[in-house]
Amino acid sequence: MPSPNMAAFGARPHSLLTSPYTHQAAAMAAAFAAFRQFGDLLTRRLTASTNLGLNLRPMSAFAQDEASKEAPGHSYESLQVTAAQKHILHVQLNRPEKRNAMNKAFWREMVVCFNKIAEDADCRAVVISGAGKMFTSGIDLADMASDLLQPPSDDTARISWYLHSLITRYQETFSVIEKCPKPVIAAIHGGCIGGGVDLITACDIRYGTRDSFFQVKEVDIGLAADVGTLQRLPKVIGNQSLVNELAYTARKMMADEALESGLVSRLFPDKESMLDAAFTLAAEISSKSPVAVQGTKINLIYSRDHSVRESLNYMKSWNMSMLQTKDIMKSVQAAIEKKDLKTVTFSKL
Repeated sequence: MPSPNMAAFGARPHSLLTSPYTHQAAAMAAAFAAFRQFGDLLTRRLTASTNLGLNLRPMSAFAQDEASKEAPGHSYESLQVTAAQKHILHVQLNRPEKRNAMNKAFWREMVVCFNKIAEDADCRAVVISGAGKMFTSGIDLADMASDLLQPPSDDTARISWYLHSLITRYQETFSVIEKCPKPVIAAIHGGCIGGGVDLITACDIRYGTRDSFFQVKEVDIGLAADVGTLQRLPKVIGNQSLVNELAYTARKMMADEALESGLVSRLFPDKESMLDAAFTLAAEISSKSPVAVQGTKINLIYSRDHSVRESLNYMKSWNMSMLQTKDIMKSVQAAIEKKDLKTVTFSKL
């Protein structure tokens, strides 16, 4: 059939108007005209925006998170929790005016926060960072002094039981991160001092900035670290001699040494690029089957604390039920069809 005469799309009658081909051509021409009008309108709006001095670049993950709202059910004094992206929560230590020092509210709220996250079927990964100029300066001695130095008794046995209960609660503040089945990524900038090291060693993955440093500070205030560092740090970096040096002297471990020792897996020039990378990693993790990811975390932690034989037996018991998930078929089908897992919908867990 010859090409249609463009006059056929005018107001005058034409024999071609009666053919199916002409109807299709007319529809295409109308769609093209509408698209061109939309394009002209979009160009005018973009030009107007540019003339107003607006930044039209896509927002980074960091900027998006800064603009996001508080996650439902997460209202705290010492923390800010936002839904950074789909399936991802961002937990910020949020006392920047106090260098994110860990006060009484923090030790209590971390437990509440991560217990909620553990039960949140929509959350698949967590990024934890510090607001302001540094990750954390550690324990807030001024706020915590009454708990630590003024026990409600003068009897040695009763004071001991009181401190035993207190330390147990404080240990749970960071153990709750490890118990949470969702992978937790620590994004550390500036100082990570004292309790900050306890916190990040309970996380699954650690990123840092070039200006970050780490300090097991407890011996400088007359006590042995008692909420996780001495137990987890040796297993994180696998160098007992280095752990002993850091714990006995309270010296600073700078960013390059932290990367070399394995305390952090990547370093970034600044906080923004680090958070962008952390959210990108969290998005990649959250695109996988939550049955597979959470089962992997649970078994990695179990294997860390048990023999190979015990861990293999635990793995058998775990997978005898988890291998029955529909997520395996969905993942395999995506691989066969060469689809990105981000396009696969996995049920909430």
